[in-house]
Amino acid sequence: MTESGEAVDVRAALLRMRRSGGLPVAFGGLLSGGRQLRISELSGTETSALRTLAITPGNGLGGKTIAMARPFAVTDYHASRVISHEYDQAVAAEGLRSVLAVPVVVRSRVRGVLYGALRQPMTLGDRPLTAAVDAARELEQSLTVRDEAHRLLAVFHQPVSVDPRAWEEVREAHGELRALAPRITDPRLRQALLTACGRIAAASGAAGRDGAVLDPLPPPAVPVPPLAPREIDVLTAVASGATNAAAARRLGLRPETVKSYLRSAMRKLGAHTRLEAVVSARRAGLLP
Repeated sequence: MTESGEAVDVRAALLRMRRSGGLPVAFGGLLSGGRQLRISELSGTETSALRTLAITPGNGLGGKTIAMARPFAVTDYHASRVISHEYDQAVAAEGLRSVLAVPVVVRSRVRGVLYGALRQPMTLGDRPLTAAVDAARELEQSLTVRDEAHRLLAVFHQPVSVDPRAWEEVREAHGELRALAPRITDPRLRQALLTACGRIAAASGAAGRDGAVLDPLPPPAVPVPPLAPREIDVLTAVASGATNAAAARRLGLRPETVKSYLRSAMRKLGAHTRLEAVVSARRAGLLP
Protein backbone atom coordinates (compact mmCIF):
# COMPACT_ATOMS: atom_id res chain seq x y z
CA MET A 1 0.00 0.00 0.00
CA THR A 2 1.40 3.43 -0.96
CA GLU A 3 1.83 5.65 2.07
CA SER A 4 0.45 9.15 2.06
CA GLY A 5 2.52 12.27 1.65
CA GLU A 6 1.21 13.45 5.03
CA ALA A 7 2.71 10.37 6.72
CA VAL A 8 6.07 11.18 5.14
CA ASP A 9 5.81 14.78 6.36
CA VAL A 10 5.04 13.68 9.94
CA ARG A 11 7.92 11.22 9.96
CA ALA A 12 10.31 13.87 8.69
CA ALA A 13 9.16 16.25 11.46
CA LEU A 14 9.82 13.58 14.10
CA LEU A 15 13.33 12.97 12.78
CA ARG A 16 14.04 16.71 12.92
CA MET A 17 12.84 16.78 16.53
CA ARG A 18 15.15 13.95 17.56
CA ARG A 19 18.21 15.32 15.77
CA SER A 20 17.81 18.94 16.84
CA GLY A 21 16.40 18.39 20.31
CA GLY A 22 18.43 15.42 21.52
CA LEU A 23 15.23 13.45 22.06
CA PRO A 24 15.69 9.66 21.96
CA VAL A 25 11.99 9.04 21.29
CA ALA A 26 9.48 10.91 19.14
CA PHE A 27 6.03 10.00 17.90
CA GLY A 28 2.90 11.68 16.64
CA GLY A 29 0.06 11.77 14.18
CA LEU A 30 -2.73 13.80 12.66
CA LEU A 31 -6.37 14.15 13.60
CA SER A 32 -8.65 12.00 11.49
CA GLY A 33 -12.29 12.32 10.52
CA GLY A 34 -13.65 13.68 13.75
CA ARG A 35 -11.44 15.27 16.38
CA GLN A 36 -9.62 12.15 17.45
CA LEU A 37 -5.86 11.89 17.08
CA ARG A 38 -4.32 8.58 16.13
CA ILE A 39 -0.63 7.96 16.74
CA SER A 40 0.63 6.83 13.34
CA GLU A 41 4.37 7.51 13.24
CA LEU A 42 7.03 6.32 15.69
CA SER A 43 10.73 7.20 15.81
CA GLY A 44 13.17 5.70 18.28
CA THR A 45 10.58 3.52 20.02
CA GLU A 46 11.34 -0.02 21.19
CA THR A 47 7.79 -1.38 21.11
CA SER A 48 4.62 -0.85 19.09
CA ALA A 49 2.58 0.00 22.21
CA LEU A 50 1.93 3.58 21.07
CA ARG A 51 1.09 2.79 17.44
CA THR A 52 -2.56 3.46 16.49
CA LEU A 53 -3.26 4.76 20.00
CA ALA A 54 -6.37 6.97 19.73
CA ILE A 55 -6.09 10.24 21.67
CA THR A 56 -9.27 12.06 22.65
CA PRO A 57 -9.17 15.85 23.17
CA GLY A 58 -8.75 16.63 26.86
CA ASN A 59 -7.38 13.21 27.77
CA GLY A 60 -3.73 12.65 28.60
CA LEU A 61 -0.89 14.98 27.64
CA GLY A 62 -1.69 14.96 23.91
CA GLY A 63 -5.40 15.42 24.53
CA LYS A 64 -4.67 18.46 26.70
CA THR A 65 -2.45 19.84 23.93
CA ILE A 66 -5.27 19.40 21.40
CA ALA A 67 -7.83 21.02 23.67
CA MET A 68 -5.64 24.00 24.62
CA ALA A 69 -3.79 24.31 21.28
CA ARG A 70 -0.45 24.92 22.98
CA PRO A 71 2.60 22.88 24.07
CA PHE A 72 2.70 21.00 27.36
CA ALA A 73 5.36 18.92 29.08
CA VAL A 74 5.55 16.70 32.15
CA THR A 75 8.68 15.62 34.01
CA ASP A 76 7.24 12.27 35.09
CA TYR A 77 4.22 11.18 33.03
CA HIS A 78 2.92 8.60 35.50
CA ALA A 79 3.17 10.85 38.57
CA SER A 80 1.90 14.02 36.93
CA ARG A 81 -1.18 15.62 38.46
CA VAL A 82 -1.78 18.08 35.60
CA ILE A 83 -2.98 15.47 33.12
CA SER A 84 -5.42 12.58 33.12
CA HIS A 85 -4.04 9.04 32.85
CA GLU A 86 -6.08 7.13 30.27
CA TYR A 87 -2.93 6.16 28.34
CA ASP A 88 -0.58 5.19 31.18
CA GLN A 89 -0.41 1.55 30.12
CA ALA A 90 0.88 2.30 26.63
CA VAL A 91 3.32 4.94 27.90
CA ALA A 92 4.63 2.54 30.56
CA ALA A 93 5.02 -0.26 28.01
CA GLU A 94 7.37 1.97 26.03
CA GLY A 95 9.20 3.01 29.23
CA LEU A 96 8.67 6.76 28.83
CA ARG A 97 8.90 9.21 31.71
CA SER A 98 9.48 12.83 30.62
CA VAL A 99 7.20 13.72 27.73
CA LEU A 100 6.39 16.88 25.79
CA ALA A 101 3.62 17.45 23.27
CA VAL A 102 3.38 20.24 20.70
CA PRO A 103 0.29 20.96 18.58
CA VAL A 104 0.38 21.22 14.81
CA VAL A 105 -1.99 24.09 14.00
CA VAL A 106 -3.14 24.79 10.44
CA ARG A 107 -5.46 27.74 9.81
CA SER A 108 -6.28 28.07 13.52
CA ARG A 109 -7.23 24.41 13.81
CA VAL A 110 -5.21 21.69 15.54
CA ARG A 111 -4.35 19.12 12.87
CA GLY A 112 -1.96 16.95 14.82
CA VAL A 113 0.43 16.53 17.74
CA LEU A 114 4.17 15.82 17.88
CA TYR A 115 5.54 14.16 21.03
CA GLY A 116 9.10 13.92 22.28
CA ALA A 117 10.14 11.81 25.24
CA LEU A 118 12.94 10.66 27.55
CA ARG A 119 13.13 7.38 29.44
CA GLN A 120 14.23 9.17 32.60
CA PRO A 121 12.20 11.59 34.77
CA MET A 122 14.18 14.71 33.89
CA THR A 123 13.10 18.30 33.32
CA LEU A 124 12.95 18.99 29.59
CA GLY A 125 14.91 22.15 28.86
CA ASP A 126 14.60 24.76 26.14
CA ARG A 127 16.49 22.80 23.49
CA PRO A 128 14.03 19.90 23.04
CA LEU A 129 11.00 22.18 23.33
CA THR A 130 12.38 24.60 20.75
CA ALA A 131 13.21 21.72 18.41
CA ALA A 132 9.69 20.32 18.78
CA VAL A 133 8.06 23.70 18.14
CA ASP A 134 10.25 24.30 15.08
CA ALA A 135 9.43 20.84 13.70
CA ALA A 136 5.71 21.48 14.26
CA ARG A 137 5.92 24.81 12.42
CA GLU A 138 7.62 23.18 9.43
CA LEU A 139 4.98 20.45 9.40
CA GLU A 140 2.27 23.13 9.54
CA GLN A 141 3.76 24.77 6.45
CA SER A 142 3.91 21.45 4.61
CA LEU A 143 0.29 20.68 5.44
CA THR A 144 -0.81 24.19 4.42
CA VAL A 145 0.90 23.81 1.05
CA ARG A 146 -0.60 20.34 0.61
CA ASP A 147 -4.10 21.57 1.49
CA GLU A 148 -3.79 24.45 -0.96
CA ALA A 149 -2.56 22.10 -3.67
CA HIS A 150 -5.56 19.81 -3.21
CA ARG A 151 -7.91 22.81 -3.20
CA LEU A 152 -6.50 24.11 -6.46
CA LEU A 153 -6.56 20.66 -8.04
CA ALA A 154 -10.26 20.47 -7.23
CA VAL A 155 -10.81 23.53 -9.43
CA PHE A 156 -9.59 21.56 -12.43
CA HIS A 157 -11.93 18.65 -11.74
CA GLN A 158 -15.02 20.85 -11.88
CA PRO A 159 -16.83 21.87 -15.07
CA VAL A 160 -15.47 25.21 -16.27
CA SER A 161 -18.13 27.87 -16.74
CA VAL A 162 -18.05 29.59 -20.12
CA ASP A 163 -18.47 32.94 -18.38
CA PRO A 164 -15.27 34.85 -19.27
CA ARG A 165 -15.00 36.04 -15.67
CA ALA A 166 -15.03 32.44 -14.46
CA TRP A 167 -12.37 31.57 -17.03
CA GLU A 168 -10.18 34.31 -15.59
CA GLU A 169 -10.57 32.70 -12.17
CA VAL A 170 -9.33 29.43 -13.68
CA ARG A 171 -6.36 31.28 -15.14
CA GLU A 172 -5.61 32.72 -11.72
CA ALA A 173 -5.81 29.25 -10.19
CA HIS A 174 -3.46 28.01 -12.92
CA GLY A 175 -0.98 30.69 -11.87
CA GLU A 176 -1.28 29.72 -8.23
CA LEU A 177 -0.67 26.08 -9.11
CA ARG A 178 2.44 26.92 -11.12
CA ALA A 179 3.80 28.99 -8.23
CA LEU A 180 2.94 26.28 -5.69
CA ALA A 181 4.40 23.26 -7.51
CA PRO A 182 8.10 23.91 -6.75
CA ARG A 183 7.29 24.02 -3.02
CA ILE A 184 5.75 20.51 -3.04
CA THR A 185 8.19 17.91 -1.72
CA ASP A 186 5.93 14.97 -2.57
CA PRO A 187 6.88 14.10 -6.19
CA ARG A 188 3.52 12.49 -6.93
CA LEU A 189 1.54 15.50 -5.77
CA ARG A 190 3.90 17.87 -7.56
CA GLN A 191 3.48 15.93 -10.80
CA ALA A 192 -0.29 15.91 -10.34
CA LEU A 193 -0.23 19.70 -10.06
CA LEU A 194 1.90 20.11 -13.17
CA THR A 195 -0.31 17.67 -15.09
CA ALA A 196 -3.36 19.71 -14.12
CA CYS A 197 -1.57 22.84 -15.31
CA GLY A 198 -0.87 21.18 -18.65
CA ARG A 199 -4.48 20.10 -19.05
CA ILE A 200 -5.90 23.53 -18.39
CA ALA A 201 -3.32 25.20 -20.61
CA ALA A 202 -4.17 22.84 -23.47
CA ALA A 203 -7.85 23.72 -23.12
CA SER A 204 -7.13 27.38 -23.86
CA GLY A 205 -10.26 28.27 -25.80
CA ALA A 206 -11.85 31.56 -24.80
CA ALA A 207 -15.43 31.77 -23.48
CA GLY A 208 -18.08 33.77 -25.25
CA ARG A 209 -20.46 36.16 -23.54
CA ASP A 210 -23.65 34.30 -24.44
CA GLY A 211 -22.63 30.83 -23.38
CA ALA A 212 -20.91 29.92 -26.63
CA VAL A 213 -17.36 28.66 -26.55
CA LEU A 214 -15.20 30.40 -29.09
CA ASP A 215 -12.47 28.69 -31.05
CA PRO A 216 -9.07 28.50 -29.40
CA LEU A 217 -6.41 31.00 -30.43
CA PRO A 218 -4.89 30.01 -33.79
CA PRO A 219 -1.74 27.94 -33.44
CA PRO A 220 1.60 29.65 -34.02
CA ALA A 221 2.83 29.76 -37.60
CA VAL A 222 6.22 28.43 -36.49
CA PRO A 223 6.60 25.65 -33.90
CA VAL A 224 7.61 27.06 -30.52
CA PRO A 225 10.79 25.71 -28.90
CA PRO A 226 10.05 24.05 -25.54
CA LEU A 227 10.08 26.46 -22.63
CA ALA A 228 11.69 25.64 -19.30
CA PRO A 229 9.27 25.15 -16.39
CA ARG A 230 10.43 28.37 -14.74
CA GLU A 231 9.96 30.29 -18.00
CA ILE A 232 6.34 29.10 -18.04
CA ASP A 233 5.99 30.04 -14.37
CA VAL A 234 7.18 33.59 -15.11
CA LEU A 235 4.91 33.92 -18.15
CA THR A 236 1.99 32.70 -16.05
CA ALA A 237 2.66 35.44 -13.51
CA VAL A 238 3.08 38.04 -16.25
CA ALA A 239 -0.22 36.93 -17.83
CA SER A 240 -1.96 37.76 -14.55
CA GLY A 241 -0.62 41.30 -14.73
CA ALA A 242 2.22 40.84 -12.26
CA THR A 243 5.29 43.05 -12.47
CA ASN A 244 8.74 41.46 -12.35
CA ALA A 245 8.95 42.29 -8.64
CA ALA A 246 5.52 40.80 -7.91
CA ALA A 247 6.34 37.69 -9.95
CA ALA A 248 9.58 37.31 -8.00
CA ARG A 249 7.72 37.42 -4.67
CA ARG A 250 5.15 34.92 -5.89
CA LEU A 251 7.73 32.47 -7.21
CA GLY A 252 10.37 32.93 -4.54
CA LEU A 253 12.91 34.27 -7.04
CA ARG A 254 15.00 37.41 -7.38
CA PRO A 255 13.61 40.12 -9.72
CA GLU A 256 16.76 39.83 -11.85
CA THR A 257 16.14 36.09 -12.22
CA VAL A 258 12.54 36.71 -13.27
CA LYS A 259 13.74 39.23 -15.85
CA SER A 260 16.22 36.69 -17.21
CA TYR A 261 13.57 33.95 -17.53
CA LEU A 262 11.18 36.38 -19.19
CA ARG A 263 13.81 37.54 -21.66
CA SER A 264 14.66 33.92 -22.52
CA ALA A 265 10.99 33.00 -22.99
CA MET A 266 10.40 36.03 -25.21
CA ARG A 267 13.35 35.07 -27.37
CA LYS A 268 12.08 31.50 -27.82
CA LEU A 269 8.58 32.76 -28.61
CA GLY A 270 9.83 35.40 -31.04
CA ALA A 271 8.06 38.07 -28.99
CA HIS A 272 9.11 41.69 -28.61
CA THR A 273 6.85 42.60 -25.67
CA ARG A 274 5.47 40.90 -22.58
CA LEU A 275 1.97 40.88 -24.09
CA GLU A 276 3.21 39.26 -27.29
CA ALA A 277 4.94 36.59 -25.23
CA VAL A 278 1.73 35.80 -23.32
CA VAL A 279 -0.33 35.62 -26.52
CA SER A 280 2.25 33.39 -28.21
CA ALA A 281 2.38 31.09 -25.18
CA ARG A 282 -1.40 30.77 -25.20
CA ARG A 283 -1.39 29.97 -28.91
CA ALA A 284 1.17 27.29 -28.23
CA GLY A 285 -1.04 25.78 -25.50
CA LEU A 286 1.42 26.65 -22.74
CA LEU A 287 -0.93 29.00 -20.88
CA PRO A 288 -4.72 28.96 -20.49
